[in-house]
This record gives sequence, C-alpha cells and structure tokens, in this order.
Amino acid sequence: MFEFFTPVMDWFQATLGVPLWVAAIGLVIVMTLLIDLVSWVVFWRLGPLLEKTSNRWDDILIQSLRRPLRIWIWLMGGLLCLTIIRLHWEIDWIAGHLSQARAVVSLFLLAWAGLRAVKLLEKRLIFPPAGHRAKPMDADTASAVSKILGAVVVVLAGLLMLSSLGVSLSGVVAFGGFGGLMIGFAARDMLSNFFGGLVIHLDKPFRVGDWVKSPEREIEGVVEDIGWRLTRIRTFASRPLYIPNSAFSNLVLENPSRMFNRRLFETIRLRYTDIERVAEIVKSIRSMLESHDDVDTDEQLLVYFQTYGEHALEIMVYAFARTTDWSEFQSMKQDVLLRIYDIVREHDACLALPASELHVAGPVTVASEDDGETAETDDASGTTHSRAASSREAPYTSSRQRARDARQGEAKDASQDQDQESDA
Repeated sequence: MFEFFTPVMDWFQATLGVPLWVAAIGLVIVMTLLIDLVSWVVFWRLGPLLEKTSNRWDDILIQSLRRPLRIWIWLMGGLLCLTIIRLHWEIDWIAGHLSQARAVVSLFLLAWAGLRAVKLLEKRLIFPPAGHRAKPMDADTASAVSKILGAVVVVLAGLLMLSSLGVSLSGVVAFGGFGGLMIGFAARDMLSNFFGGLVIHLDKPFRVGDWVKSPEREIEGVVEDIGWRLTRIRTFASRPLYIPNSAFSNLVLENPSRMFNRRLFETIRLRYTDIERVAEIVKSIRSMLESHDDVDTDEQLLVYFQTYGEHALEIMVYAFARTTDWSEFQSMKQDVLLRIYDIVREHDACLALPASELHVAGPVTVASEDDGETAETDDASGTTHSRAASSREAPYTSSRQRARDARQGEAKDASQDQDQESDA
C-alpha cells in the first residue's frame, strides 16, 4: 500500500531513527492534513461562485457536503492509522471490523450530508434566490416535502448500514411483514397522528402563524409548528398547547386568520323620551358609516331602529371593517362609537341607562330625631306639616325617651321620700 512512499519512510528511518510504522502513521496524518486543507480551499472558493449561477441547487450540494466531507477525511485517516497498527502488530481479527467501520462511517456521514441538503432544500423552496424566476413555495408544503425526503434518506441509510454489517436485507424485509403488523397494532395511535399530520399538510386547514380556535373545545391560539405527531399552538396567555394530529380529523376548527373583514355589531340604546329623534339619529349614523374610511362599504351595512327594549329604544349598527388586524379594528371601533355618541348629543338625545321609577300612592312620613316631630308630605298638594312624635318613632328614639322617663320617675320617688321624712 505504501510502496510509493517507501523511499520517504526509509529516509525517516535512516535519518531520524524512527520506526517504519511510526513514519507511516506520521505520513498519513500529514497527507490527511493536506487533503483537508485542499478541500477547505476548494469549498471556500467554489461556494460563492455557485451561488451566482442560474441553477439554484448546485450551491446546496456544496454547502451540505462541506462539514461531513471534512469529518470523513479525518475519520478515514484515523482508520488508516489503525490499519497500519494492525499490520505492524499482526492483529488479524480487527481487519473485518475496520472494513465495516469504514462502510458505516461513510454511510453515516453520507446520510448526514443528505439531511443537511434536505434542510437547505426546504429553505430554498420557501426563499428562492433573488432574481430567480421560481415562485416561493408555501412553508407547510416545503416542510412536508423535506420531512418525507428526510425519512427516505434515513431509511435507505439504515438499510445500507445493516447490509454492510452483514445483516440480510431479505430477512429484514420478511420480518418487516410480520413486524409491520405487530407494530401497526402497537403504534396505531402514532400512525393515526402521522396520517393526521399528512392530511393537515395536504388539505391545509391552517398554517404556521394562523390564529385558530375550536368552538367545541377550549383551543385558541397561534399555530407555531405542525409536526408529524403533534401540532403546537401558542395560546394568548403565552402557554404552549400540544394537540395530537389525529384530533383534528374529528374537530371543528375556526381559522379567523383567513377572514376578509372584521364585523362591527353593536346595539345603541336611547331613552324613551327621545323617540321622536330616533329616525334622524339612525339616518346620521348610516351617513357617518358610509363616509368612514375604515368601513368597507362593499360589504353589508345596516343601521335600523330594531325594537322597544325593556329600558330603552334599541338601534342596531352592523358594518364590516376593511382591516383584519385586531388592534386596528379596535381603534376603528372606538372611533365609530365615539362618533355615534357625538351624533346622539347633536340631536339633543341621551344614551339610556337601566333605571326604575317608584310611584307612592299615600303620604310619606319622615321622622325627626332632634325635636321629636315628624314631617308629613301630601302627594296630592305637595305641602308639608308637622305633628308630635307618636308610637311610630324610630326604635332608638323610643328607647332614649324611656330612659329619660325612668330617670324622672326615680327623681320623683326620691323627692317624695324626703317629704315624708320631713313630715315625720
């Protein structure tokens, strides 16, 4: 193997006194270092050149091979050094293992390069090069394509590794029939989630970044990731929600991110005393909405006196905003409601509040604590007159009077006792 480098190794052995096998290992390390340096220079110069070409896939190949190839060069150099050690020490049993190790390492690094190429392919499908005629692909579709290609690369690399290790592929395929049946029963939930994720990628009821919610369950938030087993949704409380993909096959889902407008639906309530002004107020509100810049006049616009409510006259306001952004819609809604209030005030009307009126049939008596008198009001005449406090006084007034009477009685009894003593 090293006949070409025999003179160099003989010179090392004669000049430096280094054993032949040590010189061979040193030579392998030096050659590995040179090859690695050359590959780094080639990739460093070739990568920017390929990025400028019209083909959008050639630079992906270079970028995916850059790191795995350099690692492969050093691992092959290390295995070659082990081969030299085996030949020098005559270790025969390790020969077969070294050949298998070379095959497994090569296949593993090749699979790694393939997975890197798949990831770069996904990014290139979503973001084509500047000035290229290719149209960008949807992120979910590109993700599905990359995951399928990645699974194919992993399966092929695994089968080739098993073959290099001496495992019969026919036995693997034969076992796959029975094993697939057993795995199907054991992992039916996982398979249902896998096919559920595949259906999501094909039907596209939602995408990453969409706001979704379910009327049936407490699910509402923004989709962050669509995997093959789980879909991650970030709720508006910033909490992650993980949902198995199989659940979406029987789940009614609403996607507000795909709506064209946001609806404004409000009920304006006026007092019953303003019923004569309702027609003009309705007309003014409709004119205001038709001239509003943020109201979509191509959609349905309704402003009508709707019904006689329990406490007020109810006017329905029904319109659609041009924007679908939630914060912009709130700003538009605030402006519309404030303008409606101004219209109501311009027509000398007022917004109604829930209120009740109490009608008293007879006179109202108000007790006075200071002078022990009560004021009586006559509803018919509106006049007020006083009378002496009676047994209808407040409880605390009666108790105070009783205490005064008791003290006066004790004083009278004491004076009578003194008179009796003086007479005696």
